[in-house]
Amino acid sequence: MAYRKLGRNNKHRRSMLATLTKQLITNEKIETTETRAKEVRKCFDKMVTYGKKGTLVSRRLALAFLHNDEACVNKVFADLAVRYKDRQGGYTRILKLDERKGDSALTVILELV
Repeated sequence: MAYRKLGRNNKHRRSMLATLTKQLITNEKIETTETRAKEVRKCFDKMVTYGKKGTLVSRRLALAFLHNDEACVNKVFADLAVRYKDRQGGYTRILKLDERKGDSALTVILELV
């Protein structure tokens, strides 16, 4: 599976993606760079798939990825899984914004559909 390294080592990258995924679940919208948003989209899709399965194993895998955040996992399994039960994918949308002033990175808004 190909993925972006995002200029970080494995532990930092995984922690950053988990944190951004938790923020997306909680707020339903985040503003970040385009490359990060594309990676967070993959993680979020996996969490919704776990929620749609609804098994104990799926809940434990989601808890492990989201750093044991019960509130986020409960929202995924109770709210988001029900909302997207008939949808086969594409749970997020990326809206492009301007370039960031400091490093000219393209910023986007990642939000739930």
